[in-house]
Amino acid sequence: QVQLVESGGGLVQPGGSLRLSCAASRSIISINAMGWYRQAPGKQREWVAIITRRGNTGYADSVKGRFTISRDSSKNTVYLQMTSLKPEDTAVYYCNADKDWGQGTQVTVSS
Repeated sequence: QVQLVESGGGLVQPGGSLRLSCAASRSIISINAMGWYRQAPGKQREWVAIITRRGNTGYADSVKGRFTISRDSSKNTVYLQMTSLKPEDTAVYYCNADKDWGQGTQVTVSS
């Protein structure tokens, strides 16, 4: 089991950028995969991006080319760099590691 704490959310204008962080309570080296999910008001939680233990990455079509997932194992942290943000990216973003979830961080894209 691992505790996850997200940070970095906020209010940003369309076209802007944000970087989310997910800090884990222990080493992430042995975790098979870590990912980001999001949930907009009135919608189901959806997968956004994933990074495997080997460093392979995957993205939902809606964010491909705009979002980048990365990790720093020395800091036990996974990041989500978000660029060219759109209003439809507004959601609570959650970090996931196997069966563990963080509490989420709000991202609002609005002018």
